[in-house]
Amino acid sequence: MKIVPLGDNLVLKRLDAEETTAGGIVLPSSAQEKPKQGRVLSVGDGRLLADGKRAAHDVKEGDRVLFSAWAGTEIKVDDQELLIMSESEILAVLE
Repeated sequence: MKIVPLGDNLVLKRLDAEETTAGGIVLPSSAQEKPKQGRVLSVGDGRLLADGKRAAHDVKEGDRVLFSAWAGTEIKVDDQELLIMSESEILAVLE
């Protein structure tokens, strides 16, 4: 199934959690935090402006982004866990 976001919404897939600390300690899965980084899978049409036009997105498909822990709505599609969130919930694009 394909998810098509509407308006200024995005569909993201979380990146994998870190399995070791900077010091080399291996973390069990119960101690790992949910990653706050993701890859943009698809983007909507853009935010609707007062004149009826659409604002262009600042992010594009394939971008790696940083978001807060409470951002977005988690959904499960075809055994994949995805996030749907507004572009305004994106904190930064990582290059």
